[in-house]
Amino acid sequence: MAKRSKQVAQDAAGAAEPKAVGSNVRQLLIALSAVALVGGGIGFAVAAWMQKGGADDRRIALVSAPGTIAKPVVMIGDGALGPRDMAWIPGGEFLMGSDHSLAQRNERPTHHVRVNGFWMDRTHVTNAQFREFVAATGYVTTAERKPQWEDLKVQLPPDTPQPPDDAMVPGAMVFVGTDAPVDYRDLSRWWRYVPGADWKHPQGPDSSIDGKDDHPVVQVSYEDVRAFATWAGKRLPTEAEWEFAARGGLEQATYAWGEEFKPNGESMANIWDVSRQGRFPVVNPKAGGATGTMRVGTFPANGYGLVDMTGNAWQWASDWYRADFFDREVQQHGSAVIDNPVGPQDSWDPDDALGALPNAPRRVIRGGSFLCNVDYCLSYRPSARRGNDPMNPMSHVGFRLVKDAPPPLQLASR
Repeated sequence: MAKRSKQVAQDAAGAAEPKAVGSNVRQLLIALSAVALVGGGIGFAVAAWMQKGGADDRRIALVSAPGTIAKPVVMIGDGALGPRDMAWIPGGEFLMGSDHSLAQRNERPTHHVRVNGFWMDRTHVTNAQFREFVAATGYVTTAERKPQWEDLKVQLPPDTPQPPDDAMVPGAMVFVGTDAPVDYRDLSRWWRYVPGADWKHPQGPDSSIDGKDDHPVVQVSYEDVRAFATWAGKRLPTEAEWEFAARGGLEQATYAWGEEFKPNGESMANIWDVSRQGRFPVVNPKAGGATGTMRVGTFPANGYGLVDMTGNAWQWASDWYRADFFDREVQQHGSAVIDNPVGPQDSWDPDDALGALPNAPRRVIRGGSFLCNVDYCLSYRPSARRGNDPMNPMSHVGFRLVKDAPPPLQLASR
């Protein structure tokens, strides 16, 4: 909920406040909104740290040429043979991270990892599936609740004053875009905290998910996802499991589908298409206005039968986020294979330029979203990673889950 209370986003973006507040409170809420933008991993806000270093930092020679680990076998559960609508991910050893020229500092260095086999949702969890969960449990999501100071203050400097009670209103962060090019350093120009935004109203109270049952559910926090997982009898993937699955059997390929960004000129993921939509984050009415999610499965599946592993909506993983985690893994394990890593014990995100604390809680998000583009985000790659405040729902963040269950008989008998 941390960033959710940033009414300031409304001030910064010109939205009307539900009630006037003092200048000190307004400044606080602006800062809180900025924290949300940083935590959401929308762009390269941490570029100064991520981009420093070069060949000397890539000291572990683990990179192999892009290729196929093993020919994947697509196995989708039908409820009898495996969990329904989940793909069997056989597990194995792979090279995690990337030393590619497009890779950011937090993706390096590559290191050997081994994961056990598991089942993974073939698609993002959809609006229809989340509606079923809410109907069965009566669950109220983070965005629908009044923000709590206890959740907020862990994201802020210790001397930050507590906002007045009437400034704490339910809502969430929404991409609104701009009408002209802007400085990429000012994320508040294209994001706004919108009271009344939630999973049923992703862009605000006047929006709807009618007709979008098969779109990814968004505006869900890490806490919301954990609640859904408990109800579904599943769990969030670790960061290592997610990346192994996203690669679809391709070792160190730049994209989930291979090396070519647009094979045969065809788009392979729902991202911000600069050739059609123009410069990010300008919302071009001629290109259809503000971009958003697409129906799951619009684009081809990867080698394991998973769709939209990159693009469409970011996906929560179970790990705490440290920007330097891969460095620490190599320092501890060297070139040895790391079995089933579950992430660090704490968070560290070095970009505190907009008010966020470097050690504030962050959970990993993976896969990029409909906002990622070649000019600004580039997170539609299997190795790309960001951290987000666990209590921060956003209009481009969703999830899919995994399940520990026996492998398909056809594979187990081999």
